[in-house]
Amino acid sequence: MDIGNIATAMITPFREDGTISFEMLSDVIEHLIANGTDCIVVCGTTGESPTLSHDEKVAIFDFTVKKVNNRATIIAGTGSNHTQASIDLTKEAEIAGVDGIMLVAPYYNKPSQRGMYEHFAAIANSTKLPVMLYNIPGRSVVNIQTQTIIQLSKIPNIQVVKEASGSLDQMTEIISNTPKNFQVYSGDDGLTLPLLSIGGDGVVSVASHIVGNDMQKMIKAFHEGQLEKAATIHQALLPLIRALFATPSPSTLKYALTKLGIGSEYVRLPIAKLTDEEKAAYDFAWHEYLERQKQF
Repeated sequence: MDIGNIATAMITPFREDGTISFEMLSDVIEHLIANGTDCIVVCGTTGESPTLSHDEKVAIFDFTVKKVNNRATIIAGTGSNHTQASIDLTKEAEIAGVDGIMLVAPYYNKPSQRGMYEHFAAIANSTKLPVMLYNIPGRSVVNIQTQTIIQLSKIPNIQVVKEASGSLDQMTEIISNTPKNFQVYSGDDGLTLPLLSIGGDGVVSVASHIVGNDMQKMIKAFHEGQLEKAATIHQALLPLIRALFATPSPSTLKYALTKLGIGSEYVRLPIAKLTDEEKAAYDFAWHEYLERQKQF
């Protein structure tokens, strides 16, 4: 599965009444493809997947595949804390024609490592699609431990992990002990450059909605040995990334995109729209970023 440097965890744009706007989704897809996104991840956390119904997810899969039309890789978020439900949604994603699936660690159930292994193995064995594991203990409460990921990497179609544990030690161990073709992507925008430095492959990004081209510049500079330039871009990006996550995602991101003429601010509860003070804080961070951007 060719993910490239940057996979963007795409938002789901809503109308004021809370329904999905496929017209705005079309604009978001075109914006991402034009601005540094190599791969689009649909119905992930940034897409507000916990509030999307099964039928809504399938409709988004179908629409995105048709709209992208082979211009970017598409990974569908089909993971949940219910193994059979994930298998059912994965079969729908396969019919839609996506290139791969993303499976988040089962949240709320707090399964054992053996339980997680069997959960992921059952879903992977139900499909021919490549699988990206998604480790995010800050949201799921459970950490897919290194040895579990190493064991899962032996299943042929489990090919990638999106690592959002925040532990570079864990990421290093995974890289060191999995096959060379097993890919490790950062699930934290701020760890993109550090992960590359230890042998990682790229990022599943939120910030790429608004700074995808600059993130590509940073990654290109790193691979070309221009380490000072890569560090300069990383240092400029970090405060903006923090500003994007100052409120529960994707509320700030959706506001940021509206300033570029993309999408809408509407989110589904329990995520709330930004207050005026929160908007002002993001505006300040964006202005500061534009000033620092002049350095590269």
